[in-house]
Amino acid sequence: MIDDRPVLLETRGRSLHITLNRPRAINALTHTMVRLLDEALAGAEQDEAVTSVVLAGAGDRGLCAGGDIRALHDDTRAGGRASLDFWRDEYRLNARIARFPKPYVALMDGIVMGGGIGISAHGSLRIVTERSRSAMPETGIGFVPDVGGTHLLAAAPGELGTHLALTGRSVGAADALLCGLADHHVPTRRLPELTEALAGAASADEVARTVHGFAEEPPAGDLAAQRDWIDACYAADTVEEIVRRLRACSAPAAADVAAELAGRSPLALKVTLAAVRRAARLGSLEAVLDQEFRVSGRIREEPDFVEGVRARLIDKDGNPQWKPAALAEVDDSTVARFFAPLGPDEQELGLAPGVTADGTI
Repeated sequence: MIDDRPVLLETRGRSLHITLNRPRAINALTHTMVRLLDEALAGAEQDEAVTSVVLAGAGDRGLCAGGDIRALHDDTRAGGRASLDFWRDEYRLNARIARFPKPYVALMDGIVMGGGIGISAHGSLRIVTERSRSAMPETGIGFVPDVGGTHLLAAAPGELGTHLALTGRSVGAADALLCGLADHHVPTRRLPELTEALAGAASADEVARTVHGFAEEPPAGDLAAQRDWIDACYAADTVEEIVRRLRACSAPAAADVAAELAGRSPLALKVTLAAVRRAARLGSLEAVLDQEFRVSGRIREEPDFVEGVRARLIDKDGNPQWKPAALAEVDDSTVARFFAPLGPDEQELGLAPGVTADGTI
């Protein structure tokens, strides 16, 4: 009999195993799944018999492809507010994971994107495999990295995080480790053996030693060798200047990136750059999640989000008609309004009270 519950819980020795169970959708997150994850962690935190939590995804395609974008698209088109309720609970879950007092072992095997990053890359022990592909691909659908993604990318070495935020490109194991999205590489074939070993780990130190004992050097990545041109091009203060530097750069890969950015939403690119830069100043994950809640709620109301989902995921014609269509049409005042505090009729996320939108107290 097939178990169709969206989140499966199983206690194995001293570990609570949480399995996302929507394999046909690459375990894309629904609001129900977010609530179930939060409940499971609340229980595990109080259960003295549990020394670690292990997160995995059902099926062989990946841990989690992100939030249920089609549901968010349909809610937005209908003028609903379910998306805001989803993000409120999702971002609170991301913060809980980051502050979880016991080892939280995320098996980031296969595809891990968007909301999948939010439930894995804030954990204390993040494991990638040779099959891992991690990304925050939001600019491709007229959206902006969220779930604490701008916090993680702002902390990446040099301008690597800016590069990944704007392009939405996915990275393999070595580059995920380099960018601070993961901690260890373990081959896929050894994950069953690792999870069995974790069942017997009686303390946080033993959990960490167990994971470390399975870790191996990953296959070579790409980003380390590209740091020079990435750092030079993305250090610019504006998206226009970043694109100009990419086009003028002698590195062949830079021209490809410039062409790639030309197909992204101009509004999403400019708001994303501002979000990453502001996240670096805000510092704490909670303050960044508060910022992302404001941005997500506002950018979903722009035409580009619905149009981007249509072009990429529904009609799949790959030809989104962005509004505005050019970077020059998105001015600083337009970008700034996405970060302003919410109005009196709107409820802030409020994870970091007392911190203003620009990171001051």
